[in-house]
Amino acid sequence: MQVITSADALRSVHRQSLLLGILALLLFILGDPHQAAIGFDSRFVLFAKEMLRHGPGFFPTTYGQPYADYNATSTLFIWLLSLPFGEVSSLTAWLPTAMAGAVIVTLMYRLVAPQSRTWALTSVALLLLSMTFVTETRSVSLDQMLAAVSLAAFYLAYAHDHFSAPRRHAGLLVLLLLGFAIRGPIGLVIPTGMLCSYYLLSGQWRRLISLGLQASLLLVLCIVALLLLAWVSGGEVFAHEVIRMQVTGRLDGTEGASSPLYYFTSSLGNYALAYPLAVLGLIAIVMNRRALSGPALKLVTYCLGAGLVVMVGLSIPQAKKARYLLPMLPMAAIIAAYPFAGVQGRVFAGLRGLMQGVFLIVPALLMVGLMVAQKRVDQPLPSLPVVFALLGVLQAVAVALLFKPQWRPAGLAACAVMALWASFILVFESVERDLYDTRSFTDNAMAMIDQSPAPLVLHGMGKDAKAIKFMVNLNRDLMPVFTQTAAELQNLGKPVWVVMDRKDYEQLQGTPAGDSAPTLSARFDKNDYVLLYLR
Repeated sequence: MQVITSADALRSVHRQSLLLGILALLLFILGDPHQAAIGFDSRFVLFAKEMLRHGPGFFPTTYGQPYADYNATSTLFIWLLSLPFGEVSSLTAWLPTAMAGAVIVTLMYRLVAPQSRTWALTSVALLLLSMTFVTETRSVSLDQMLAAVSLAAFYLAYAHDHFSAPRRHAGLLVLLLLGFAIRGPIGLVIPTGMLCSYYLLSGQWRRLISLGLQASLLLVLCIVALLLLAWVSGGEVFAHEVIRMQVTGRLDGTEGASSPLYYFTSSLGNYALAYPLAVLGLIAIVMNRRALSGPALKLVTYCLGAGLVVMVGLSIPQAKKARYLLPMLPMAAIIAAYPFAGVQGRVFAGLRGLMQGVFLIVPALLMVGLMVAQKRVDQPLPSLPVVFALLGVLQAVAVALLFKPQWRPAGLAACAVMALWASFILVFESVERDLYDTRSFTDNAMAMIDQSPAPLVLHGMGKDAKAIKFMVNLNRDLMPVFTQTAAELQNLGKPVWVVMDRKDYEQLQGTPAGDSAPTLSARFDKNDYVLLYLR
């Protein structure tokens, strides 16, 4: 296999990667730019709305108070993008994540295309076909931003050694600082681990030791700076809360614990197709190790080392979530697509056939899945005729590509990607936002409250849970009262407005609140909620 090394050819690869990144960004931001915030996004949209009203700070805020679990960096990104519009929308909230995703696509192509464009495009396709990547890209995702930072650091180190790029050591340190700013201590540790694994496997001991020492010093300085900023923002109590939320809470399992092998087993589904195909690819490499050599295999080795560092390192803390593993995904996708690097052998030919077969039937599988889903729901799925027509066209194109060998690998992959993303954006995302909608209930409730102003009580709604999903839909400051028991409701002054889950309302039967007829009853975050006016 001929590796591209000339300056002109590398510039051509860079231009192609930029075009691919732009196309990816357009795909990532398709849709209504004013969708209601749901789920985990609600917290970050509320952060940005409060920052837009009160100005930036070192930490995001809820109810006017600093929030310990995150630094303000990601909120600052959203705030800056929202300033020209004067409001926080789903577009401005998602755009930093979408841009991070586009950076990942661009760098993956630049990393692999000098050896094989087909390998590079297949790697990108496997990335885009991972549902964890899809769902995180269409949301506010700090882990996606960290994945972009980590891959950028890996790319800078690799490009210096293999593409005659300038050594940008200062750029690596800036990326480590950015990782910390986005994700706290783990945001510096992950890209550092990936860099150290690269230097270790490439035999660069001096750089390994130098980077390790500098990163350790940088981590200490960043933690000290973080705690000083926390003390300035909220005093000693808040500084201790930052330590608990960003460090000890994740290590000791107070935020939830999972098996040490969680990432190695759950990724078979969470990061399909890339992760299981990467496992098969590694098995094929081991089976044919004597016949394999060259720069492509070295790149796979470096990606394997970086990916394992992420998986093993993140397996140490007790708190584990699928999205934390996103920095591993580009590495898994590159390894999975290695059979398209021009390697010979029946095993690799079989893997190429398997992947192309899967790409071929993705549109048909999605049509079957949507038909099954339609039979199980009471109302028509949104945009279904349009999606079926699009999937039908893509399936026909995919079948036609079987007779075009030169276009087949990239073409089938592109059809699969377009089919999945169209189905997700037009159907799945619309259904999910209808099911978990909170805007309609909140808007109707606030319209009634504004007609008869009185204090608002959120009963049985945790400040950091359901309450945030109510507050995120407001475009003004409001300090609600929080209650948990019937006695607390009984002792409130009257009149008050009370929002609660219908199940909680039914449990209050026989009390003044339970005997009051709801002023509003509607769906809120997939549950039935009521609004009461207690006089």
